[in-house]
Amino acid sequence: MSDPSHTDDATQGQSAYLRLLSDIRTGTLAPGTRLREAELADRLGISRTPVREAIRRLETDGLVIHLPRQGATIRTMDYAEIMELYEMRAVLEGTAARMAARAASDIELGELAALNEALSKVEGLEAYELNRQFHLTLLDAAKNRFLLKSMNALKKTLLILGPSTLNETDRAQEAVAEHARILDALNARDGNRAEAEMRAHIESAHRVRLRVLRNRERPFEEG
Repeated sequence: MSDPSHTDDATQGQSAYLRLLSDIRTGTLAPGTRLREAELADRLGISRTPVREAIRRLETDGLVIHLPRQGATIRTMDYAEIMELYEMRAVLEGTAARMAARAASDIELGELAALNEALSKVEGLEAYELNRQFHLTLLDAAKNRFLLKSMNALKKTLLILGPSTLNETDRAQEAVAEHARILDALNARDGNRAEAEMRAHIESAHRVRLRVLRNRERPFEEG
């Protein structure tokens, strides 16, 4: 007979894990933030055991590290790591676009067009979610489970960088235009052009991300 308390801890641990992932994505838990089990347990309204399990999972994901005299801390990324991260994203998503040009069904292409049309009419959290769905749908359309697995791991690391660049002025509409060019290549079944357009799209996001990070650091440099 199973232990109900163990089941409750597992369920709460999953819930805590997803909540902490969300807090990392939104910047509520910024890089360098120390994770104190007692404080998190109080905030989430659960015991420390599931919080400890959630932190362990974040450590496995590479989002949390243990620092001397500080304990579990949200990992920070240096400039070189951010460059490497976006380079790998361009490789993986560019490859996905090339594969999707060959393998995507007409229904999937229609869904991508509908998502991009919806994205053109919203902002904020809705824009983030629609953009996320666009990229996930394209990855699914590539029909390569190993590529999908690699991209999912990369996306977790991207969470460390904080809120989406779509929050920046005009970036959402730029992304819509870039998506439209990718879609044009996909509909033409032109794999090379689809890959090139996707790489250009990721590089644009990379430039905005670096600008955001520079602006965030500047007050400390000038102070």
